[in-house]
Amino acid sequence: MGDVDKWIEMVKKCQYLPENELRKLCEIICDILLEEANVQPVSSPVTVCGDIHGQFYDLQKLFSTGGEVPDTNYIFMGDFVDRGYYSLETFTRLLTLKARYPSQITLLRGNHETRQITKVYGFFDECFSKYGNANGWKYCCNVFDLLTIAAIIDEQVLCVHGGLSPEIVTLDQMRTIERIGEIPYKGAFCDLVWSDPEDIDCWDQSPRGAGWLFGRKVTNDFMTINNLSLICRAHQLVDDGVKYMFDGKLVTVWSAPNYCYRCGNVAAILRFKTATECFVHIFKAVPDAERVIPKRNATPYFL
Repeated sequence: MGDVDKWIEMVKKCQYLPENELRKLCEIICDILLEEANVQPVSSPVTVCGDIHGQFYDLQKLFSTGGEVPDTNYIFMGDFVDRGYYSLETFTRLLTLKARYPSQITLLRGNHETRQITKVYGFFDECFSKYGNANGWKYCCNVFDLLTIAAIIDEQVLCVHGGLSPEIVTLDQMRTIERIGEIPYKGAFCDLVWSDPEDIDCWDQSPRGAGWLFGRKVTNDFMTINNLSLICRAHQLVDDGVKYMFDGKLVTVWSAPNYCYRCGNVAAILRFKTATECFVHIFKAVPDAERVIPKRNATPYFL
C-alpha cells in the first residue's frame, strides 16, 4: 500500500499523478471493480452522494462535512468528471481512496463516465492539456468501462445514477446486464444512467434524447416488486441539494454546490444510519478565496 498512501497524500493537494503512476492506479482499480456486482450490496451506515463534476475543492468540503474515508463509508452515484476545473484530480482522489479502502467507498457509473461524453464536456481536453497526450484519459476510460451500475443498502435502498428502465422490472434483470464497455445508445443500461423522474404515472420520452421520463406508478410498482423502501439517484441539479418525489419514495441528491461555479445552488449528502433512518447534510461551495482557479485556456463549458 506504499504507493497508494503516497498517491492519497499527493492528490489531497489537488495534484494529479504522473502518467505512469495513474496507469498503475487505474490497473489496481480495474482489478477491484471486476469483482463487484452490477448491483453492489452495501451495509449501513453509509453516506450517499450525487454528482461531483470535477469540483475538487467542493469534494474536499463534502469530506469535511460527511467525514473522511475510512471513518465514513460512501456511495458516489456517478458523474465525477466534466464541467468542473479539476476533473482529473477529482476522479484520481476518489480512485486513490477506492484503492486503499475498497469496501468503504462504492463508485457508480454516471452518464458522463463514457468516452463520447467526456470528449465533449471537458475531461478529454483537460487530460490532454495536463499530460500532453490522451493516455491518462484512456486509462480513466478503462475504469469507466468497469464501474458498477447500482448499489443497494441493506437490501432496501437502491442507488443508481439516473433512474428506471421499461426493460428492467426486477433487480435480478439489472444484475444480468453486460456492463463492461461503453454505455449503449439505448436499452436498459442506457436508461439506468440517463432517465429522470417526472410528475406522470408511467413513461414518456426524455428531452435529453436518451433514457426515459418515469412516473409515480412505475416507481411504486418497481419498489413493490423488489421490496425497496427508497430509490436514491442523482443526475439532475436541484437547488436545495435534495428533492423528494412520489411521497418520499424517491430522492434526487446533488453534491456539486454552485454548479459550474455560477448556479448558486447548495449541495447535499444523505447519511443513512440504517436503511430507514436517513439524515440530510447540506453544504455550500468553497469560497473563491479558498480555491485555486486555473487560467482559462479553453472554451467554457455550458450547462
